Formats: sequence, structure tokens, C-alpha cells
Amino acid sequence: MAEKMIRITLKKSRYGRKPKQEKTLDALGLRKIGSRVEHKVSPSILGMVGKISHLVEVEEIE
Repeated sequence: MAEKMIRITLKKSRYGRKPKQEKTLDALGLRKIGSRVEHKVSPSILGMVGKISHLVEVEEIE
């Protein structure tokens, strides 16, 4: 059984955000607007995405 993957794209600027949100973006590997990363779906990744959901776009990869 293959693990589910998600693609996370940074849509809004990280500047002027709270320090915790910037650290979350760093932990996910998102640096510039338009940057994309792929991660395996896990509770920790989903929790991080939930904290910055207003800044990113998430899509499921098959």
C-alpha cells in the first residue's frame, strides 16, 4: 500500500507573519512565494499545514 502524499504551495508572503508561523514554513521547506514541497501525510505535517492554512494551497498527489 502506497503512502499518501500532499503537495504544499506557498501562496502568500511569509514576511510580517508571527515568528511561530515563519518557523513552521521553515520546517516545511517553504521559502519563497510559489515554492512547492511534497510530504507524506502524517499527523505532524497536517498539524503544521493547519497552522498556516491561510498562506498555503494543499493538494493530494496520487
